[in-house]
Amino acid sequence: MPHPVGRPMVRAAILLLGMLFGPGLPATAQVSVGVGVGLPGVSIGINVPYFPSLVPVPGYPVYYDPRLNLNLFFYDGAYWVFTGDNWYASSWYDGPWDLIGPQFVPDFLLRVPVRYYRRPPPWFMGWSGAAAPRWGEHWGRDWGERRPGWDHWNRAAVPPRAPLPTYQRRYSQRNYPNIDQQRALRDRRYRYDPREDAPRRNLEQQRGHERESNLYRGGRQGPGTPPRRTGKPPN
Repeated sequence: MPHPVGRPMVRAAILLLGMLFGPGLPATAQVSVGVGVGLPGVSIGINVPYFPSLVPVPGYPVYYDPRLNLNLFFYDGAYWVFTGDNWYASSWYDGPWDLIGPQFVPDFLLRVPVRYYRRPPPWFMGWSGAAAPRWGEHWGRDWGERRPGWDHWNRAAVPPRAPLPTYQRRYSQRNYPNIDQQRALRDRRYRYDPREDAPRRNLEQQRGHERESNLYRGGRQGPGTPPRRTGKPPN
């Protein structure tokens, strides 16, 4: 089993049993992507140094960043990344990230057309840019039987987009908050309750990160407890 690589370290939430400086950032921004898995943590090797330049996907309650060379979306109060054939979610734009099992990825994310994936995997090749990826074809019949109707919906009844957490614009790579600061900032600055199970569980996972971080600070670090991320105190 390879060791985790890069930053940030994340605690895996494999939900198989239940579930930049904004606009001025150029398209060539230093966003690195790699995948490494270790127990009990996961590193997806993503480094997004500034708050992304998020714009709406027309007709969908989803945002994306057309300037990033990365499949990063914002939906239902959470950031989502698709990389290495996996979906990850976070309440902050540069993680920490939780791994989301394919059967629990929200429908509206799966419906986003191929053209909005800035770093499409090779198996997207030849698919229509105006249509959603063929997830059922890729993930198999078992997945399709668990997710009937994911690609059919009333286009006149699309839910509103969640507000963007623009308060995060104040925090770049040099002062990115650590895990326990992130929740305090979100609770104070972002009053949105997710509708979907996966984003809600991501917030629960963040509380778990915070508890582990407190144990780390208290000198009782257990096996697999992620190291704290440094940052300026929230203000």
